[in-house]
Amino acid sequence: MTPRGYAFTLRGQKLMTIEDLGGCLLSKVSRALFATGLGCALAFAGAHAQPQKSVPSASRAEALLQKMTFDEKIGQLVQRAGGRSKALNSRLDAAELERVRAGQVGSYLHVAGAEPLAKLQKVAIEESRLGIPLLFAMDVVHGYRTIFPVPLAMASTWKPESLELAARIAATEATSAGLHWTFAPMVDIARDPRWGRIVEGAGEDPYLGAQLAGAQVRGYQGTDLARPDTLMATAKHFGAYGAAIGGRDYNSADVSERTLQEVYLPPFYAAAKAGSASFMAAFNDIGGVPTTANEALARTLLRDHWGYQGVLVSDWNAIAELLAHGVAEDRGSAGLLALKASVDMDMVGAVFEQDLKQALQSNPHQMKLLDEAVLRLLRVKEALGLFDEPMQYHDVRREKKSLLAPAHRQAARAIARESMVLLKNENSLLPLQPTAIKKLAVVGALASDGLSMLGSWRAQGRVEDVVTILQGFEQAAPKGLEVVYAAGADPRNEDVSGIAAAVEVVKASDATVLVIGEHFDLSGEARSRADIGLPPSQLELARQVFATGKPVVVVLANGRPLAMQWLADSAPAILESWMLGVEAGHAVADVVFGKYSPAGRLPAAFPRAIGAVPFYYGKYPSGRPADPDLSKDTARYMDQPITPLFSFGHGLSYTSFEYSNLQIDRDRIDAAGEVSIAVTVRNMGRIAGDEVVQLYMRDPVATVARPVQELRGFKRVTLAPGEAVKVSFRLSARQTALFGLDNQWHVEPGRIDVMVGSSSTDIRAKGSFDVATGMVVDEPAAALTTVVTLDEVPSRH
Repeated sequence: MTPRGYAFTLRGQKLMTIEDLGGCLLSKVSRALFATGLGCALAFAGAHAQPQKSVPSASRAEALLQKMTFDEKIGQLVQRAGGRSKALNSRLDAAELERVRAGQVGSYLHVAGAEPLAKLQKVAIEESRLGIPLLFAMDVVHGYRTIFPVPLAMASTWKPESLELAARIAATEATSAGLHWTFAPMVDIARDPRWGRIVEGAGEDPYLGAQLAGAQVRGYQGTDLARPDTLMATAKHFGAYGAAIGGRDYNSADVSERTLQEVYLPPFYAAAKAGSASFMAAFNDIGGVPTTANEALARTLLRDHWGYQGVLVSDWNAIAELLAHGVAEDRGSAGLLALKASVDMDMVGAVFEQDLKQALQSNPHQMKLLDEAVLRLLRVKEALGLFDEPMQYHDVRREKKSLLAPAHRQAARAIARESMVLLKNENSLLPLQPTAIKKLAVVGALASDGLSMLGSWRAQGRVEDVVTILQGFEQAAPKGLEVVYAAGADPRNEDVSGIAAAVEVVKASDATVLVIGEHFDLSGEARSRADIGLPPSQLELARQVFATGKPVVVVLANGRPLAMQWLADSAPAILESWMLGVEAGHAVADVVFGKYSPAGRLPAAFPRAIGAVPFYYGKYPSGRPADPDLSKDTARYMDQPITPLFSFGHGLSYTSFEYSNLQIDRDRIDAAGEVSIAVTVRNMGRIAGDEVVQLYMRDPVATVARPVQELRGFKRVTLAPGEAVKVSFRLSARQTALFGLDNQWHVEPGRIDVMVGSSSTDIRAKGSFDVATGMVVDEPAAALTTVVTLDEVPSRH
């Protein structure tokens, strides 16, 4: 009845299951960080962590600070590139070692390897004056060597436990290779699919984003950051990076304070609450104020109001880019602006390294800001155990056994299966019955493209590790089923000369799996697209394959929601696979051949047209709500339906589910109260499958207009044929709060409507309750977690 957990093993020992990973909001990591002055636990409601007297880290850091020279203090704020993303460690020459000996570097990125980093760390702790260890960092975004599905794909699981497991495995592998710090998770809300970095996040919704942010932080950091297999997380990119105007990467965001607080900041709050030891400032500006220099956002809100005392690192060269923003006259001024905004570390820009000293000498009253930044960095190194056990990350035997371990690949395959979204399945074309087919055509260049399956930010993933989609079908085909392949057309170019040969292969086959979409390099950083339709060569390939009249299943491989109305109208079956990582082929074959019933749900809507973005479900109603009747003047496009092509939360299954018996346990609660909203869900089909039960709410009358729907709970459940479960959501009044006209969070009295269903547009049950009293609260409503419980329901006889 309940979802099954994975057993995660390493070297023959069971380390944890998914259930072990689930957890309290205040982890041991949060408590340890508080003890070192890094935690924000006491800033949050319900957190009661106390300083751990047995850990004298704060006094050690402060004592060390007193011994440091001006230059050594600045050195701690410097992060240098030890190599390039495709040539790790390539810059670690004799000159770099001299910088380390002189205490001029606090961290390196683009480095890896237990043995080479052990040598570098030894120089820092044995040959520098104070022996302060270095931090080694890399963008470990969706796996280190075992590459999991891209983050947008994993968000489609709607299963925080799976993202937590993927992060835990990534941390295990990365730390075995000498790393302490990852620049993940990216928790930016993205409502415009033109933005290339939508592939790196959890989509359009702040509640879903907050739940997945906390899960990933817990996965990376575990329960004790000082353990050798835990990795310091980074919640990025703090601010409203995902709100870039026009979806153009690095562009300005121009959002209201209410939208910032209610939509873009909740995942960051959730990450801080989960104990994320670092944040990264965004590249962009909000209303003309670059985040890297945004004192009101970073120092006042993040540190003073939220109580966050972890490390805040700039993005790549972002401090130097304050000059291009036009808010700093010179590099020294840029460095002071960043320091005043409480940025602690300069990622490769060399502004702190080269220009901060003179700027501070000219502004001696700002010297205390330098000490604050140095202390935060020393304390996080203490929390990681680097002062006591600096070499624990450099066990070459552990590195060899950990990377791409069989249990890691097993988890990658399971999560890849969970990530796929069945968008359309006309006449139940899927699953294909392999024993009923003699020849299966697999068509499309992406079917054999292992590099695209790795996606962007693939860390140490290697193309030779990937099971391609073609290989997956070849290996899964039973005796008597021939799998034939034709590339047809490549999404990277408009060459259609191979389509004719592909069509002949399709004609000679009983069924076809058509793999089309985006090459991995069409999404990611600096990969924004004005045209988010299928590349022309992919459309032409689809047109000619469909024209054969043979049964065709479309498997999409892409890094963003696409505008593809024609494809949705023309294809009988569409399976969204995104970019699934090293086990892509096995996972796709499992789903297409019916070994696993798909149950992923879209974390962001698919638009009907390129000009209809952004199009997200949590919109305000307006004074003239959209109406399908074109004779009425309402908030809609006259040439498009008022619905998206595929809605937020949408996803089909090979089975069907019945919703019944909605129960709301009370009609009225006060501002500090809770209400239980329960529904019975039954598998009405003949095969086992997962259903993602979704809870939405709406405040119909408030002091400010409220979204027409807001996600406030979800649960993915596995049910056998005929099996039923009672899914109960425990919703607090605080989760109905809005950011008011006085810039405070308010629970307001009045009716709250609730909706339970299978997607934002497939609502199966509705009800309401009243909040009797109002109250000022101090937490973003979307960042709070709805407790979900499952109870057995007697089977029907």
